[in-house]
Amino acid sequence: MSEVRAREAVALAAAAARLPGEVVCAYVPFGTEPGSTALLDQLLDQGKRVLLPIVPGTPGPLEWAAFEGPSSLAPGRLRGLLEPTGRRLGPDTLGTADLVLIPALAVDDEGVRLGRGAGYYDRSLAFAAPDAALIAVVRDAELVRALPAEPHDVRMTGVLTPEHGLAPRPVID
Repeated sequence: MSEVRAREAVALAAAAARLPGEVVCAYVPFGTEPGSTALLDQLLDQGKRVLLPIVPGTPGPLEWAAFEGPSSLAPGRLRGLLEPTGRRLGPDTLGTADLVLIPALAVDDEGVRLGRGAGYYDRSLAFAAPDAALIAVVRDAELVRALPAEPHDVRMTGVLTPEHGLAPRPVID
């Protein structure tokens, strides 16, 4: 991990320590996604229940399992992706979360999120509780004014960045 990415991961973990919620659906950073397992450890240390996604065998919504520390992770279906090894809890488990941290390539002022394009989160977010905080996690440079939106896109209620911490979406001028 580069020095810049390591600093970003520390800042995101510190910001996550201030987030509300008892049940948090999060993710293990994959490729160049922001964050680290330190953020997950921070949430566990606060007594939160942390659920992580499991990529299903066929395209569909994500499944979930509890994170119980770095030793509870193993390689997943996608090369380089770590997933929890515990009991699979199914897609509807997302509905138990107060807070959902979602990786993104970019987020705009209206809460439109640009993902990797496979649609796993788009299919999964339909299971989120209506009052859950849907927080995209991005680098500060990945905040943009506008992105194209599709009818199936679920808008984010906030964004978490290393420099600015948590900021609501949509932006109200």
